Amino acid sequence: MAEKLAPEKRHEFVHNGQKVFEWDQTLEEVNMYIDLPQNAPKKLFYCKIQSKHIEVGIKGNPPYLNHDLSSPVKTDSSFWTLEDEVMHVTLQKRDKGQTWASPILGQGGLDPYVADLEQKRLMLQRFQEENPGFDFSQAQFTGTCPDPRTFMGGIRND
Repeated sequence: MAEKLAPEKRHEFVHNGQKVFEWDQTLEEVNMYIDLPQNAPKKLFYCKIQSKHIEVGIKGNPPYLNHDLSSPVKTDSSFWTLEDEVMHVTLQKRDKGQTWASPILGQGGLDPYVADLEQKRLMLQRFQEENPGFDFSQAQFTGTCPDPRTFMGGIRND
């Protein structure tokens, strides 16, 4: 049932008409998907994940991304992989349940309507996690959705 509340589609961050990366999020993580340039040896790609910063690039060249993150991450649980022609970066949220408007601070934030939909989806994920016998995939909120990180005393970390 939880998979019904998984992200339905990825958000795109576009700069000067060019897609920089796609991303999505769950209660616990933010996933970034970066298309790799063709004909570049895979062993030359790198990704450096710090608590509040990310750097991605090809060794010997200026970084493709070199930005502060919107929120802090757990570096020991964050990682990156190369899958086909895509770099997949998994950032483990330090504050489980926090709704990120964008992985990159001040860049490509979600518009208010999409951010509200994202917060509602994360809230339903939280309900599903805390009540595994119920199916919240068809549930709806009317009005403003509470913050999934702080609602009713916050998320349990057990």
